[in-house]
Amino acid sequence: MTFTTWGRTFTAEPAQQATPRDEAALRALVARAASDGLRVRAVGAGHSFTDAAVTDGLLLSLDHLRGLESVQRLPSGSARVTVGAGTRLHELNRTLASHGLAMRNLGDIDRQSVAGAISTGTHGTGARLGGLATQVRGVRLVLADGSVRTVTDDDPPGSPERVLFEVARLGLGTVGVLAAVTLEVVPAYLLRSTETVRPWREVVDGYDALVDRHERVDAYWFPGTDRMLTWCNDPLDRDEAVAHAERQEGLPGALRRLGAGARTVLDEEVLANGVLGAAMHVAAATPRWVPRINRMSAAALGDRTYVAPSDQVLVTRRRVRFAEMEYAVPRDALREVLTDLAAWLRTSGEPVPFPVEVRCAAADDVWLSTARDRDTAYVAVHQYHRMPRERYFAAAEEIFVAAGGRPHWGKLHTRTADDLAEHYPLDDVASVRAVVDPGGTFRNAYTDRVLGTP
Repeated sequence: MTFTTWGRTFTAEPAQQATPRDEAALRALVARAASDGLRVRAVGAGHSFTDAAVTDGLLLSLDHLRGLESVQRLPSGSARVTVGAGTRLHELNRTLASHGLAMRNLGDIDRQSVAGAISTGTHGTGARLGGLATQVRGVRLVLADGSVRTVTDDDPPGSPERVLFEVARLGLGTVGVLAAVTLEVVPAYLLRSTETVRPWREVVDGYDALVDRHERVDAYWFPGTDRMLTWCNDPLDRDEAVAHAERQEGLPGALRRLGAGARTVLDEEVLANGVLGAAMHVAAATPRWVPRINRMSAAALGDRTYVAPSDQVLVTRRRVRFAEMEYAVPRDALREVLTDLAAWLRTSGEPVPFPVEVRCAAADDVWLSTARDRDTAYVAVHQYHRMPRERYFAAAEEIFVAAGGRPHWGKLHTRTADDLAEHYPLDDVASVRAVVDPGGTFRNAYTDRVLGTP
């Protein structure tokens, strides 16, 4: 029985694998494993590039614990929805849309499970928006003895329930297995996406002004080129949304469907996945062609604007496999980080055919959030899974760490608990873990490395 991460970065051979049919079966499996001395880890879609889900004990899939459990409408117009922890984000988005609702913010991939996405600190972009964990209002958690605890952000601050909630909503699955998650969601909304190719220096020097003008900004840069694609997404106000709906209603149904699917078919399947995939094969076979490939890729970028429901704008499909490292750096350090990274790429000649991605997030108060207590910029470096990445990632990590960076919990890095203690309340996290999991049932090598042992 073998498990391999999506990016082909880690493989595990657990002693047991199980896919419980319901919560009662999940409870029994966890309790039995703990009694037998087996470590337990849960896995979603395997999109973490780290060894977060690797175990030699019991590996649990939550694929049967999915779907909508309840919707609670709030006076503000938002709602609280409870879903099975194994629900995939793309399923959640469709379900929410059927209720006239949407996630406040999303990452750029929707294949992950809800539990996996929040537990590893998945985020989107937006200088005034938080990551997915900031949208969590409660969790239902299976502990090592098979008991179930429901904890929420309504529990009194400092209470045992509240501190357990803090580690359960973003804690790498170290206090139990999530069975269900309650999220605060908002009325469905449209986004106007404006994609603009700008000079590299203009974006780097003017990043703060750019993210202040737009609700969400995502930027992509092919190494070795002086062009950067900025992807600025802003919500339509009520009048704009009504006018857009009226224009759409006036189109024949076939044209409406064609318009809705055009971005997916052309950009994602042909350009983003087809052309990029072909370029990766060439780059892996002939690395010296990478600078030419990047120039061609950058030259193919163009300006455009379109309007679509939020999840259709924010999410892209990734069929070309890669490995990724991403660090959260103080936003005021971004200019220096990108300048240093560009300088290293230029002088090293390292062949890197994948673009560098830049996003941002608002400061939050989640214990293990990479945006904890500071406005944050995210810089992600990627490499095709068939090409060497060690030298590139080591150099990038050195630049990120020098700027006070924090590694994404689900992406490749070499940091340890000793390094990360200055960024997070790891002693408090360890205290919570020691209380609810004294036998270390939910530990593995990765959690020991990055969080320490309780």
